[in-house]
Amino acid sequence: MALTLYVDTARWRAHHKHVQEQFPGLVPVCKGNGYGFGHERLAEEATRLGSDVLAVGTTYEAARIKDWFGGDLLVLTPYRRGEEPVPLPDRVIRSVSSIDGVYGLVGARVVIEVMSSMKRHGIGEQDLSQLHAAIENIRLEGFAIHLPLDRTDGSDAVEEVIGWMDRLRAARLPLHTMFVSHLKAEELIRLQQQFPQTRFRARIGTRLWLGDHEATEYRGAVLDVTRVAKGERFGYRQQKAASDGFLVVVAGGTSHGVGLEAPKALHGVMPRAKGVARAGLATVNRNLSPFVWGGKQRWFAEPPHMQVSILFVPADAPEPKVGEELVAHLRHTTTQFDRLMDR
Repeated sequence: MALTLYVDTARWRAHHKHVQEQFPGLVPVCKGNGYGFGHERLAEEATRLGSDVLAVGTTYEAARIKDWFGGDLLVLTPYRRGEEPVPLPDRVIRSVSSIDGVYGLVGARVVIEVMSSMKRHGIGEQDLSQLHAAIENIRLEGFAIHLPLDRTDGSDAVEEVIGWMDRLRAARLPLHTMFVSHLKAEELIRLQQQFPQTRFRARIGTRLWLGDHEATEYRGAVLDVTRVAKGERFGYRQQKAASDGFLVVVAGGTSHGVGLEAPKALHGVMPRAKGVARAGLATVNRNLSPFVWGGKQRWFAEPPHMQVSILFVPADAPEPKVGEELVAHLRHTTTQFDRLMDR
């Protein structure tokens, strides 16, 4: 009995091809937990797409994925002097976001990240004059810019990239390749038309692997069902049942990522109000689980265990049966499945 990720493989791959057609020169991204699919599976899918480069998060990920992907590997985390050395093949390309980092990678293949409005990391405009000397001893694969997802100030992503292209060109730096993130297909076309001598390569992860929500589904198997009466005690903490119903033990616990949720940006009054309401219920041990039964998300009977969760299903709902599966609304990037099933 398992927490299973079901994949409609034909539909999933059709979406990959659609994204690839929208973004010529696409660089797939495979980082973290492999967007819920695992590194090995995404390396296989990137190979199927004919990708010549696969972007990974860290050198440790590159060391693992190198045996599954035969093309170049672009490490997105910038190099820092003093970092732990990880044995990597020459087909690994390092990102750099400082002049010191460039000097620290003599002979290496390098992509130089420029500082965007994200203000996370990158070479600043004031550093461009020092780059001429710095890049003499590296193999420059291009520049990169990582853009924000939301633009609440109404600014234009294309204009931000154009601004950097103009600065780099004014500094007489090579502009054969620019790696970009979080641009729309039509924005990429605008840039390619304005700078025909530069190859723009979109690094895409979420939109590529998770863009079709209907292509994947998590389900947890029912392991046990026990009837309880109102007032009857149960569980580790011996709480009282609030009403008659069923305690349903389902595959999927904290080791799978169930009950663990990444913070979300809330926009608008209603989402904020719902967040406050959920927090208030949590203070009295009322937490909504990701598992669905009888058309409703069901409440945790108690906090999830390591490998299973215990849900409370009221008596007026259908009784789950051992072996049935409950759909689970889980975030791919924080979930670890027991098995993946193609269908």
